[in-house]
Amino acid sequence: MLSSEFSNSENEILLKHFSNVDDSVFAIISPRQVDRGALMSRYSRTDKSMRRIFLDEFSQNENRGEEFYNKVLLEYGDDSVAELGEAQIAIEGLSNIAVKKIEDRRIGLSYLEKSSRYVAWDKKVNGEYKFYREPEIMSSKYADMYLEACNLDFDVYSKNIQTTIDFMKEREPIEKQKFRDSAGTDVSYSKLNEDEAKSATRIYNATIRAKALDILRGILPASTLTNVGITGNGRAFEYLLTILYSSGLQEEKILAGKIQRELNTTIRSFVRRADDIHGKALQKYLNDVKVKSLSLGKKYLKLKKSASHLADLVDYEQEKKAEEKIISAVLYEQSNGMSYREILGQVKKIKSSKRKKIIKTLAGLRQNRRQRPSRAFEMTDYTFDLLTNFGMFRDFHRHRVLTLERQLLAANRGYFMPDEIKQLGIKKDFEDCMYKSKEVFDAMKSKMPEQAQYVVNFAYNYPYFMKLNLREAAHLIELRTVPQGHQDYRKAAQEMFKAIKKVHPNLSNIIKFADMKSYSLERLEAEKRIEEKRKKLA
Repeated sequence: MLSSEFSNSENEILLKHFSNVDDSVFAIISPRQVDRGALMSRYSRTDKSMRRIFLDEFSQNENRGEEFYNKVLLEYGDDSVAELGEAQIAIEGLSNIAVKKIEDRRIGLSYLEKSSRYVAWDKKVNGEYKFYREPEIMSSKYADMYLEACNLDFDVYSKNIQTTIDFMKEREPIEKQKFRDSAGTDVSYSKLNEDEAKSATRIYNATIRAKALDILRGILPASTLTNVGITGNGRAFEYLLTILYSSGLQEEKILAGKIQRELNTTIRSFVRRADDIHGKALQKYLNDVKVKSLSLGKKYLKLKKSASHLADLVDYEQEKKAEEKIISAVLYEQSNGMSYREILGQVKKIKSSKRKKIIKTLAGLRQNRRQRPSRAFEMTDYTFDLLTNFGMFRDFHRHRVLTLERQLLAANRGYFMPDEIKQLGIKKDFEDCMYKSKEVFDAMKSKMPEQAQYVVNFAYNYPYFMKLNLREAAHLIELRTVPQGHQDYRKAAQEMFKAIKKVHPNLSNIIKFADMKSYSLERLEAEKRIEEKRKKLA
């Protein structure tokens, strides 16, 4: 505890802006974001305590926070100050094209998006399905065929939800599943008491519904409207706005204006440059890069038909070199006074069998997937060329500790049809959706390549590459192969693990919790755990 340096009247003022007045650790609870950010910034430029700064410089001047922020940003160009302002916004009714553009921003923003696994898109609003009517498309000669294609997708999707649920219940009846009784033992449904049976039925129904929606999601078009919540700092929001303002899509430009309008109510000073003279210069630069890249591609690349692949490992380093770098990094922190060059020189002399033992020892320390490998395992990288359906991309896209580049969504690379679609007897309906979407896409692609993306279904294959280090590969692969994961991305993550294991058989041991099995009801075990937690809370 600190001896109080403030008078009673000062304490009264301070308690409206700080959680306490007499401890060395305290929360800033001042209501205005700009004041909190300015206080944090001012804090680094004086030897005063923060509470004293507030009393001396902020308490009598309501605009002090904004004035100080503007001074720092304009006079000193300290962009990091913008990270001190935070906001949370919700965006409802945006397309899957726009939400992916927003979620491309990797640093400073966190997202929670409406799930296609737990929420069905079968409801209509004012008699219309929830997909984006893109303004340029709707004012073009393609409007009618666009509407026809999207409505067909939603008709087929909607009418088959209950059919798919019934099919899965017949294929995986509740009587054949195992559920935990009150003693925590997995037993058959028939051996549960009445209360346990009710709980098991909830678990089963939730699992079956998620499976049904997983099967059908490939029918949905990229125009499908979703919701997203975003938490982030001012600097990241400002860059996001600049990206959206520079877009070639009306939806994204409109969203930029709406997002900035709402951020102006909470962190105006932190996002003011997104569309001013500086922001417009950055927007021009981003468009110049796009135009020049397109020009260079036409000049140097000859279009060829690519071989079909799921996850192709196209770049990695020789395992011996990777092992030496990782082991050197492991030893560095505890090697008092030695340089990395000195450590690496000595590690290079370690025999292969000893290196293998070191990696095995480090892997053995991990008891579960949440005990991530140490940062030393960031010392080697892998580049994967992926061709997955767009629905699968949406899941991998959530991983941000990596470099991901992607192309425009298109309907000319084939599509993925789940086996269950054929077993349900709706193969023709599914193919009709794909055919109609491709017909519209082909008609639009030369004149409106960006707008044409909206009609493409989640089932269509989508090319992108990911460059990630071994530490992140362990996280991605172990997370995306858990039993409750979608069957599509589980296969891709399993292929990534096989590829790493093939080129780095020793180092791949650190990826200790990759689940290589397949499951018919992926969500069942997860729903059991959720139900157990629900009971404990109750």
